[in-house]
Amino acid sequence: MQITGAKAVITGGASGLGAATAQAFVAAGAQVTIFDRDPAGADFAATIGAGFAEVDVTDEASVIAGLDHAGPINVAINCAGIATAEKTLGKDGPHRQSSFARTIDINLNGTFNVARLAAARMDQGGVIINTASVAAFDGQKGQTAYAASKAGIAGLSLPMARDLARSGIRVVAIAPGIFRTPMLESLGQEVMDGLAQDVVFPARLGDPAEFAALARFIVECDYLNGTTIRLDGALRMP
Repeated sequence: MQITGAKAVITGGASGLGAATAQAFVAAGAQVTIFDRDPAGADFAATIGAGFAEVDVTDEASVIAGLDHAGPINVAINCAGIATAEKTLGKDGPHRQSSFARTIDINLNGTFNVARLAAARMDQGGVIINTASVAAFDGQKGQTAYAASKAGIAGLSLPMARDLARSGIRVVAIAPGIFRTPMLESLGQEVMDGLAQDVVFPARLGDPAEFAALARFIVECDYLNGTTIRLDGALRMP
């Protein structure tokens, strides 16, 4: 599939990895609609020449309304998600079930919700890209909820690709390492420098534009399907 002329929806597309992907796809000639819970995302969408719909990925009616607004699509990219830092048993007691459930609901259930509903709109084939994480494979302390949600996304790739093969839809997940996003930048330069030390090569944080470049490659490489690709500079979390 050529990126030029593609019609894509990107969840979480108003910031971070999603925003970089939306910007790159628009620049390459794709028609993009950003799905985001933050209504302020409409301003960013207008700035880059994308459409916008205020969407809660966990809510079926909200996603359907967003897809109706977007019109015909052949690409769906799931970047919406949250990170939870909480140990299974911490100083204040057991991990809160509510925070575990919320992380699974947004990251995993939200991804599946958008993927299944988007697939139903791809009547001439398409591509679904989901965002996993290296935490799916080597999660750290305090990442039980986050790692579980991202491992679920990685696990979706093959069976979903098999399910959708008859419809001509490919499914691939990207498992990014440590990327320079607004959420990470809020921790400060000293913390970011420390995190970058564990990256083998290049020894730096990932650039969201590199995530966008891989997403574009996935769309354009027709033989790439049913797998999860690590994008991490050979990082293995300690």
